[in-house]
Amino acid sequence: MRRKNLPLNALRAFEAAARLGRLTLAAEELGVTHGAVSRQVRQLESVLGVDLFGGPRSKPELTPTGQSLAPVLTAALDQIDNAVRAVLAEEEGLLQVACLSTLAMRWLIPRLHRFTQVHPGIDVRLSTDKEHIDPERGRFDLVITVIDGKEALRARDALLFREQIGVVLVPALMPSAKQLRTSGLSSIPRLATRTRPNAWATWDALVGASAVDAKIKPAAQFEHYYFTIGAALSGLGACVVPWHLVADEVTGGRLVAPFGFRETGYRYILRGSRPADRKSARFSAWLRDEAAAQIVPA
Repeated sequence: MRRKNLPLNALRAFEAAARLGRLTLAAEELGVTHGAVSRQVRQLESVLGVDLFGGPRSKPELTPTGQSLAPVLTAALDQIDNAVRAVLAEEEGLLQVACLSTLAMRWLIPRLHRFTQVHPGIDVRLSTDKEHIDPERGRFDLVITVIDGKEALRARDALLFREQIGVVLVPALMPSAKQLRTSGLSSIPRLATRTRPNAWATWDALVGASAVDAKIKPAAQFEHYYFTIGAALSGLGACVVPWHLVADEVTGGRLVAPFGFRETGYRYILRGSRPADRKSARFSAWLRDEAAAQIVPA
């Protein structure tokens, strides 16, 4: 019998009846009537030219031929089912992604709806647990992290963007052009964050600030960049922050960056902890497109 002529529905009906022991249970599992299962089994017996069930119709028993065929069919259908489930798992399902907390809140989450609109079957679960962000542990499918300019990219790394930082503040605090030329932002309170306490020193080094400017102490320090940016938006002072965390506010005019942004040497990358499946590949491609869309003002 050629494969294209195999009575697949009849084989499924017989397998279910043989495995469950009753035609009524097979009918419930397959979502058909008892009579339909009975007809399918009789059709299969007719095609094969053998009896698969014997005994009374109220309680049929497998014949020796039926006992020989049933476990082979069960194993084959289980294998097909597992293969289909594996394909569906690659196409849809849970995707575990680890990400730095402020990056998740300020950049990734506001954009994530665009991914879920295109791939509604992929459930992206974000974690910002610093203690378990190491991709080598294999807990996550993907990890968004930062490396410095000296660290080489690994085989499963994808560069998202190079970090650029700048000083930002609300327009109301912006000094006049003359004041900016003569004294810069020395009169504006400096805001700092504990997650990056050297941000102002890094900025001063990048722009070649004087020793006096470099020694100015912050007026306030906050636990995370998220709070520091919030303080700047409230008009409490100026802060040094990466472009990607304030891109929307700067382009929308809520914050201004009088000196632009400078590269620090740090790179934001997407790191895979295992060979990429379809879910990871699709999320990676989307994330790279989102990162490429970032345009830093001159």
